[in-house]
Amino acid sequence: MQVIGHIILREWKRILRLPVFYLVMLVIPGLLFSFYALIYEKKDAKHLAFAIWDDDKSAISRQLIFLLEQRETLQITRSVSSEAEVKDLIQKGEILGAVHFPVNMQKDIYSRHKTNVTLYTNAASLVPAKLVYKAVAEVIITGSSGAVLKKLVKTGMKPDRAMALANPIKLNSYQLYNSNYNYQEYLVPGLITVGMQMILIISSMLALNYEWKTNTMQELFELSNGSALLVITGKTIAHLVVSWFNFFLIAFVIFPFFGIGVWEATAKFFLMYTLLSLACLGIGMFISALFKDVMLSGDVALFYTSPAFVFSGFTFPRWAMPWYDQYYATIMPYTPFLDAFFKVYYMNLPMRYAQADIYKLLLFCIVMFPTALILFQRQFNTSKNEQEVQAVAN
Repeated sequence: MQVIGHIILREWKRILRLPVFYLVMLVIPGLLFSFYALIYEKKDAKHLAFAIWDDDKSAISRQLIFLLEQRETLQITRSVSSEAEVKDLIQKGEILGAVHFPVNMQKDIYSRHKTNVTLYTNAASLVPAKLVYKAVAEVIITGSSGAVLKKLVKTGMKPDRAMALANPIKLNSYQLYNSNYNYQEYLVPGLITVGMQMILIISSMLALNYEWKTNTMQELFELSNGSALLVITGKTIAHLVVSWFNFFLIAFVIFPFFGIGVWEATAKFFLMYTLLSLACLGIGMFISALFKDVMLSGDVALFYTSPAFVFSGFTFPRWAMPWYDQYYATIMPYTPFLDAFFKVYYMNLPMRYAQADIYKLLLFCIVMFPTALILFQRQFNTSKNEQEVQAVAN
């Protein structure tokens, strides 16, 4: 234990002294995570530029325009008179959508004939296009039902009977776990944790083979008596403690400052974060023990970690991906972490709901650390043999 303690202290000194470590592990996380939170400071998309093309110019079209103006998502900035004008404004980026009320719309509604209202959106901007569609669809459905209701009441029908005919099905919608569609609440924790995966793997990837680059491997060999187990154990503990420092930064500084996160689930978040950290450290140690060359191991680590966010299922469901992409997602620790993160953090469910995901993260540790130990011990033994041969030659 005394030797492990010396290795831990030595590693902390290296982290604080060498720019390659303290920049990646201590400086970049705070700046990067704050930057992520600031991107989504507005929390949701509002006041999207929108145009009206009204060929009906009736009481109903005016009422629908009034209702559209009340939607916080939309900001009516233009009145247009043709499809060509709509397309031109969308191409210039001056509007994100437009709605067309056709001639005789009110007449068709009152005579119970089908009428077609056309919505134009810029689907190249996927999220704004969906928000525009949602806002307009709600207004059109509500407004058309209201127009029919008003017509039926004028004929002498009782209001409750008219309501049943105009709107026979009432939909009650309950949005759980981010009811306001808050992008900061939803995306920032995911971006931060996937960033931590990359930081942990890259920093631990340098933990072993960077000793060769700084010509300190012999010192480490003598300190550990040639034991790869002591070295990897000490360095893992040192890096894990630093990762806890970043957890404190995330959970107790960034999240409260920006008003995001689920405070009641912090303890469960810490447990899942620790398992993710250990899995990432195991992978980083494995890469570091596999390749002596720092540049090569760095390329491997970046190639492995870069697509984590895309393949994790955070923004697109994994089941909809090709089988080979789903397989690639399973070999990254962020995938089971994210599945557990949604359950025990966003939804604040008991830990038993994340049991399978916990086992997957533990499997990374069980496989990666022993493999790294074998590979690094071989490096130690090879180095020792080379030194003995050189001593005999001298």
